Order: sequence, then C-alpha cells, then structure tokens
Amino acid sequence: MKKALIINGHQYYPFAEGKANKALVEKASEILKSENFEIKYTITEKEYVVEEEIEKLLWADVVLIQTPLNWMGIPWSFKKYLDKVLTTGMMGTLSEGDGRRPEAPKENYGLGGLLSSKYLFSFTANAPKEAFNNPEEKFFNGISEDDLLLPMHLNMKWFGLKPLKTFFAYDVMKNADIPNDLIRFENHIKEELIEKV
Repeated sequence: MKKALIINGHQYYPFAEGKANKALVEKASEILKSENFEIKYTITEKEYVVEEEIEKLLWADVVLIQTPLNWMGIPWSFKKYLDKVLTTGMMGTLSEGDGRRPEAPKENYGLGGLLSSKYLFSFTANAPKEAFNNPEEKFFNGISEDDLLLPMHLNMKWFGLKPLKTFFAYDVMKNADIPNDLIRFENHIKEELIEKV
C-alpha cells in the first residue's frame, strides 16, 4: 500500500477561512483512498509534535502540500512548521547536514537529503493565471509559478524529495471557480501523483 502525507498549510484569516484549501485536501483524500493509499495528515496551524512529523516524512512515499500563496510565499504558521520540523530533522534523520564533506568542503552543498519520496505542491492564489509566464505583466515580469516558488522547491530538494508537477488554483478571492478547480485538481492528482508514485 502506498503512503501519502497531506499537509494543509493554510493560516486562518477572517477574509480567508481556508475553504478552498480544505476542499482540495478533501478531494485529494477521496482520490488517494480510492487508489488504496494510506494517508496521514498535518494541519500546520494546529498543534503537532515535531518528532511525529519527522516520522511522517520518513514514512511517506509522497508528500502533498496544500497551501495558500501568501505574500509570495507560504503562511507564517506553515513556515514555523518547516523551521521546527526540518531544522530538527536536518542533522541525521532527514538529511546529513548540508551535504558537504570535510574532504570536499566546497562541493555538494544542499545535497545531503536522506529522503527518496516525492512531493506535490498545490497552491491557492489570489493572482490570476494570466499574471504568470507573461513578460507583458509588470508585476511578475514573465516568471512562472515555479520560479516564484523556488525557495520551497529548494527546501524539498535539500531533504532529497523529488518534485511532481505543481498545481495552482488561481484567482480564488476575486474570481473563484472552485468547482472547476476541483475537476482540474482531480485530473492533476491522477496524472501526476497516481501514475508517478
């Protein structure tokens, strides 16, 4: 049986209650259960035990991270979770430090990861799809979604996780289309996660 850890990185605000992120987590759970995945969950704004989170990361074949795009990154409670869990796991459990060795101190920085699982980012964003990959748009200046998320991808790479294609639900605050997002997400999960894990 394949094993999935689903992390919900949403942070509650009165204007952003987390309904879209919750719906995407529920959709992922439904699909993965139908494919006989065993699933564990983490909600980063709630209480958790750091050592148990490390065990979940060691256990999982795939980590599905569902989170809002928040100030061009992730919410503070999710960042706190990463700081606590990944830093604790950095020295021998999830990675062998920063990957460098005394005999070659200038080589292999960031390549000490001990995990061999995969990860899939799923983001909800206020930005419309048209804001990305378009040099005519003055804010992002043509960068892609994954360009914006480079620090998060590097965090995963540090621990040895391999990427699956990122999913975005766009314009969720001003022009939300959650029913269509759920259809796209279901197809994405089946094509990316079910077929590749």
